[in-house]
Amino acid sequence: MSTLIRRDRVVADGWAVADTSDGLPAQGDVIVPLSLWTAERDRLVGHDGRVGVRLGPADDPAALAADIERLELVAIDFPHFADGRGYSTARLLRERYRYIGELRAVGDVGRDQLFYLARVGFDAFALREGEDPSGALAAFADFSEAYQASVERPQPLFRRRALVAQPAAVNSHEGEVA
Repeated sequence: MSTLIRRDRVVADGWAVADTSDGLPAQGDVIVPLSLWTAERDRLVGHDGRVGVRLGPADDPAALAADIERLELVAIDFPHFADGRGYSTARLLRERYRYIGELRAVGDVGRDQLFYLARVGFDAFALREGEDPSGALAAFADFSEAYQASVERPQPLFRRRALVAQPAAVNSHEGEVA
């Protein structure tokens, strides 16, 4: 059984992957591609175990909008390190479609991406072959602060600072700070 990072911990991955209906296990948790989910949704809903869907870089997350509440896992494939479309897909799932289940990054996923993947809503990471999941946990602390808004922290830094700063008295006649 392989391991992955889920919510900042290394855990065993109990999900099987099936690319065709012939490859479906009789029972247990399984991740299927969007094309299989679309073609055999009714059969998969009756599967003896949980069913997750894997989205490729060209797959539209809107295809899952009607089913978003019944999916416990959505895996987003990163076929190449430099292919960043999965970041947009994750953000759409979290913000537009309000997906609250496990969002897993799979494929060519390395330690250097973890901090940024978490910022757009990923909470599970299946690292590429050769990466050490235990060592990669340090990536979540690579940066002490992020300036931009994100799924995990919707307020940008300048707004968070404004919330804690004491307002200065303004002289309304001269437009100067007193």
